[in-house]
Amino acid sequence: MSKPILYMATLSPPSRAVMLTAKAIGLELEYKPINLLKGEHLTPEFIKMNPQHTIPTLVDGDAIIYDSHAICCYLVEKYAKDDQLYPKDLLKRAQVDARLHFDSGHLFARLRFLYEPILYYGSTDCSIDKIAYIQKCWEIMEGFLADHPYVCGDHLTIADFCCVATITSVNDVAPIDEFKFPKFLAWLKRLSELPYYKDTNEEGAEELKRIFKEKLAENRGAK
Repeated sequence: MSKPILYMATLSPPSRAVMLTAKAIGLELEYKPINLLKGEHLTPEFIKMNPQHTIPTLVDGDAIIYDSHAICCYLVEKYAKDDQLYPKDLLKRAQVDARLHFDSGHLFARLRFLYEPILYYGSTDCSIDKIAYIQKCWEIMEGFLADHPYVCGDHLTIADFCCVATITSVNDVAPIDEFKFPKFLAWLKRLSELPYYKDTNEEGAEELKRIFKEKLAENRGAK
């Protein structure tokens, strides 16, 4: 049986969320790297497969799935030995779904609002307002973690993977105050101690932050 194929980029937080999920459930994926900065996601072949031309994109047999959150849910449902990462209990699942929407609608949306113009369109706008807009999410994360070690309670879920992949891609630009958000920072440390975390998430997140800073400096130098 062939491995599911993941079109991905290590720079992409959503790609890394899927990769973390696969590692957690012991699933081997075949990786097909896509260079976003070179526009490899905009080829006719890729758009035919995924009209949104986004990564990650999963091909599993005849199934093609895009959106990282949908892929994470699918992989756990199909390949995990149990449902702890994405519970079948309706109330628990609703909480995980809510956190996934928080990632897509708030965390990643605000990262993209800052990063995309600089990475792709020559912008120099890394304003205090944009940074503060991201940091408003840190207050919410502290609230999620007020009474539990993970964003959905006492157990690790795919919501933790999706949120941490985004947060660690922007936390240098939008620093997390250690005095205001101790539980949030403790959660980040907890996730960083997973045996597959460094290779699967940390290195890509650090690379993205480095490229962002270099691109911002380059754009400002060109003005």
